[in-house]
Amino acid sequence: MTYALIVAPFVAVTAVVVLLTVRRPGFGRRMAASVIAAGVLVALTAVFDNLMIAAGLFTYPEALISGVRIGLAPIEDFAYPVCAAFLVPAVSTLLAPSRARHEEVRA
Repeated sequence: MTYALIVAPFVAVTAVVVLLTVRRPGFGRRMAASVIAAGVLVALTAVFDNLMIAAGLFTYPEALISGVRIGLAPIEDFAYPVCAAFLVPAVSTLLAPSRARHEEVRA
């Protein structure tokens, strides 16, 4: 199994969960924050994955990766931090009580 196939379910779940939050308040603001967080996480992943690969802590078999790399790190390795940057706020939004329901409880 290739790393792209391993990553695919994570990307699919992230996309579905994010789409479920489109109509929730603050979607645009949440997406902007997720883009910024994803950028930071990708930069950190690039630095630390490259350091760990260069140190020989782990390797990737050429037959299992796409061949596209950022430094020594295969591009597939960057899917996890990007998914986390979008999935965590989306799940938090879905788990938060809706305003209408919250106002009913107070009344």
